[in-house]
Amino acid sequence: MADDLFKALADGTRRTILDELTEKSGQTLFEICARLSVKHGLGISRQAVSQHLAVLEAAGLVETRREGRYKFHDLNVAPLRHITERWLDPPAPAPEEDPS
Repeated sequence: MADDLFKALADGTRRTILDELTEKSGQTLFEICARLSVKHGLGISRQAVSQHLAVLEAAGLVETRREGRYKFHDLNVAPLRHITERWLDPPAPAPEEDPS
């Protein structure tokens, strides 16, 4: 799981998509493409954005839901929490047992 997460975060465009979903979760592909174009000057195709979203979804960072003919993309920060807890808040080591 961590490998997929780091792969997803390694790309600047995917991080920008996450920034946009942080600002407004529940966007359609059309909305995400429009925001990337207008706010960030990224002229990438809908297909490319869709592929980036697939990588983010595989890493667990984006969840999708369908409402009628629309597909909405929501940010899921749980995988990020897992990583930060892994290094920033590791569990306390178990006390050593006395062999006597």
